[in-house]
This record gives sequence, C-alpha cells and structure tokens, in this order.
Amino acid sequence: MKILSVVPLGIPEVKVVRFARFPDERGYFCETFQPADLGQHPELSRAAKQPILQCNEAFSRRGTLRGLHVQWSPNMGKWVRPLFGHLVDFALDLRLASPTFGRIVGYDMPARPDADFAEWIFVPPGFAHGTLLPQDSVIEYFCTASWNKDAEAGISPLSPDLDWSLCDAIPRTWYEEAIRAKPLLSPKDRSAPSLTEWKRDPRSSLVTG
Repeated sequence: MKILSVVPLGIPEVKVVRFARFPDERGYFCETFQPADLGQHPELSRAAKQPILQCNEAFSRRGTLRGLHVQWSPNMGKWVRPLFGHLVDFALDLRLASPTFGRIVGYDMPARPDADFAEWIFVPPGFAHGTLLPQDSVIEYFCTASWNKDAEAGISPLSPDLDWSLCDAIPRTWYEEAIRAKPLLSPKDRSAPSLTEWKRDPRSSLVTG
C-alpha cells in the first residue's frame, strides 16, 4: 500500500488517507488496506493498531442521508470509502471530555475510477458517523469492533445544535443543499435525539475515544 498523503480534518483525529493506484491501458491495480504500511506512518500508528473486525457495504439511492450513528461496548472506529458514486462523509465528536465535543467535520469523496489515487477517511472511536450520497452510490467501511445491537445510538442529522464551525465549506454546502431538497432518511434517523438530548442521556458517558 503506497500512502501518498495523510490529511487531518478540522478535528485532527479524523484523517483522510490518500493511497496510490497503479494504472495501465487495462485499468488499474491498488492495495487498498495494509495495516503494516499504515502503521509506519506517524499520523496513523494508533489507528493502524486497531484490528478490523467487521467489513460493511451499503448501497444508497441518490439523496440519501444516513446517520449520525455511534457505537460503544466496544467503541467503534471506521475506515470509509466510496466504491462508486459520490460520498460526502461526516464525523461528529461525541467524547464528552473533548474540547471539540458537538462539532462536526466532513469530507467530499466522489469515487474517481480514472484517478491514480483513492482515499479512505478514518473516523475514530468516540465519533458518530454519517453519510450523504448525492447520487446512487456504494460505500465500504471497515470497523474496528463488531456491531452490538444493544450499544448503538444516533444523533439526528437534522439536529439544530450541531456545531459546523470546523467543517469545510464543500461538505457543508452539500449538506445544506440536501436539507433544502429533503433527503431520504430512515424513520429511526429522522426521530433520533438532538445533540443536547443525547448529552443528557446516561449512555453518552459510555462513548469514548
């Protein structure tokens, strides 16, 4: 796995990892995930030590907004990338002791089959994760813990008390446009609590990073 760059977002624990593809006239080849190579990068050594225990794939129709989902017991980190389509990815800090609690960051990740690189975004434990799909898309995500149905919750992506001050302009604009167009939301996500309500929930103290 040839790592080209590691770029922290507005909350530096959330990182975008760009890695090389090797194209020729037939197409391309790439090694998409190699913990040994990731672990050699100084900004990824901690993330690379967390084992991958589950791999998920999701297809979403254009205009779908999923999340913001968080898991604990054990706390779950995620490596996320689009396989095709267009992913706008979001991470919300839910670590109660964090100076960036309640702040959300995002990254615009269109799939680029003709590019000589691809990308992962790493969303560490202690963060809620959400995805916006501006077109029909398939995303893949590797999880550092196995899903526990009794230890998952969501924050409404419509919550008015999210702090967007650290989010880059492009993902925030995608989000605002999607809200105006009324995104496809599951009933569970639509009725999820606000950030303020979640902070009062006793389970919020179980989310750590």
